[in-house]
Amino acid sequence: MSFYNEEINKLKEKDNFRYIHNIEEKHEKFLSINGFNMLNFSSNDYLNLSTNRLIIKEFLKKYKNDNELIFSSTSSRLLTGTSKSYKKLEENISKLFNKERCLLFNTGYQCNLGVVSSLVTRGDIIFSDKLNHASIIDGMRLSPCEFYRYKHLDYENLEELLEKHRKNYKKAIIISESVFSMDGDIADIKKLVELKKKYNCMLMIDEAHALGIFGENLAGISDKERLLNDIDIITATLGKSFASMGAFCVANNEIIDYLINKANSFIFSTALAPVNIMWSNFLIEEKFNTVKEKSKNLNALIVEAHNYINDNGKTQIIPIIIGDNNKTVKIAEILQNQGYYILPVRPPTVPFNTSRLRLSLTADITIEEFKKVIDIVKEAL
Repeated sequence: MSFYNEEINKLKEKDNFRYIHNIEEKHEKFLSINGFNMLNFSSNDYLNLSTNRLIIKEFLKKYKNDNELIFSSTSSRLLTGTSKSYKKLEENISKLFNKERCLLFNTGYQCNLGVVSSLVTRGDIIFSDKLNHASIIDGMRLSPCEFYRYKHLDYENLEELLEKHRKNYKKAIIISESVFSMDGDIADIKKLVELKKKYNCMLMIDEAHALGIFGENLAGISDKERLLNDIDIITATLGKSFASMGAFCVANNEIIDYLINKANSFIFSTALAPVNIMWSNFLIEEKFNTVKEKSKNLNALIVEAHNYINDNGKTQIIPIIIGDNNKTVKIAEILQNQGYYILPVRPPTVPFNTSRLRLSLTADITIEEFKKVIDIVKEAL
């Protein structure tokens, strides 16, 4: 037996084996697998825009004869893979975040990887929340800088590390997600701003799971807390609430110019397809009131859902921590058999012994549907 088969079998023995599900169709808040229709509680399409046929038809009708409506850029941005639509989208996003510049990347993973790995070098230091996304962790590993991971949301621990190590390095960056993708909890960005000023650091916030949901401009928790001007670097993805493709970094002119010249994941990647750029612009420029209305619906559901389970949560991500891998998989199967597409989340995505069901609320889900899921889980437990 080869090494790879041995490793695969070990994963299967621990109920930790992953595979690609046979999703045949997605329509509104539902999806179909093997002809079986299920309510989708595992989507990051938080505003249910990706399958909104009316908006899609309106977009295609308006732009069907536009010369920019093509399906591949065929080149990197630094060669021929750019056009006026890219510049327009970067300007639109900059305005949302009240920042000087924006730079588009192909995915959230590539964005964080490129930003984190290139902005710091030997003699610099990063202080990162323990539960930051793998893209941030991999970016730190690629960089020649030193890094420390402070305990999750533990700002006393962060300050201890800053007090001990900051003085020994040139540049320093504190990095945190705003809404954490597996627990749905929220960083204290105000405290992070305070510490970055006290210890002369830059501050980077990843708004991937908050963009389109929170804030006056729907620019995330930083926007909601009115702290956009105090944050040096903000990253987020267009592939969740904005139902498109791509990601971005917003910052000042100096940082964006530096990334254009130093971030390998930007320099050496074929640019996003123009059709996705145009779709993102369409949602921001012409359908932003619809986006806001969907966000309003989702925020109302968030309040009702957390009131029902009587916890302290404040976001659309609701983890039900089971612990044991096998038990988590079995409860997920029970839910799927009853028409609810909810997946088990297991290590290494989450820490060992914290396997969970990750419920992802979206704008068109009703509180009655959420209550039914919770009741099924309670019965299964």
